[in-house]
Amino acid sequence: MRIQGSTFLFALSCGLLAFGPLPALAQVNPQGATTHTIAAPIRPPERGKLLEGQTLGYHGGPTITSAKVVFIFWGSPFCAGGADRAYATTLQAYRNQLGTTLEYATITQYSGILPAGLGSGTADQFDCANPPVNVTDTLVRAKVNAYVSLFGFNTSAVYEIVLPSGSYSSDATGATSCGGPDVQYCAYHGWIGTGAGAKKYSVQPYPNCRGCRVTGWSNVQNAERWMLHETRETVTDPLGTGWWDSLTGDEVDAKCSWTPNPSLGTAGFAYQSQWSNLHGACIKTL
Repeated sequence: MRIQGSTFLFALSCGLLAFGPLPALAQVNPQGATTHTIAAPIRPPERGKLLEGQTLGYHGGPTITSAKVVFIFWGSPFCAGGADRAYATTLQAYRNQLGTTLEYATITQYSGILPAGLGSGTADQFDCANPPVNVTDTLVRAKVNAYVSLFGFNTSAVYEIVLPSGSYSSDATGATSCGGPDVQYCAYHGWIGTGAGAKKYSVQPYPNCRGCRVTGWSNVQNAERWMLHETRETVTDPLGTGWWDSLTGDEVDAKCSWTPNPSLGTAGFAYQSQWSNLHGACIKTL
């Protein structure tokens, strides 16, 4: 979801779509300000029906045709011997196979996007120093810049910050992810800078609250689903000028976050549906 304005976002997340003037869509900021992809915190049972048939429009900007995903695991639980070491290594295994699956192939219909070896970028980073409880977008951007200064920059990379259960994410409006005081999203993506030199990133908070979980799934299965969501949306709309729905502001996965239900797919990992202009519907595989 790309529309700014917390009142409107909350109404959408609860399935209460108000018909009237829409708030302005977020545009590229010269300073590289984040444009959020907001995932509904409360499962909206009628939302898919309301949006069905509204295609994604192309807004003239780039896509990432052959993407890489670089994880930055921030916190001691992800390091060797930590409580969530298996969570981290499972996300790596998920990433390593994702780019050649039929679930990823759903986005090859948009602007020349190709299947990709998502795990073939620069090395993942395990930072064993624990982040603060409230991880602001400013801190995230600094973390991405610090990684790039050490390992170099790839224009096709998406730098994905994975947070432990003891921390939550917050944005410039005060909205937070699971664990925070004003839960309004499950994950988001953004960029730093402009043009070809912009650094693309996503934030992957720990999905341990009701609005970000699928009943019966483990924490890491829920994390897989949100990693897929933000990765495909970053690839199709890395700078806010790619593919998104002009009516609602939704990107390729936000249109299908909960309808149909997320499910297990290739290799037993977790996936959700994604909007297909070719089919005029939410699909699981191409």
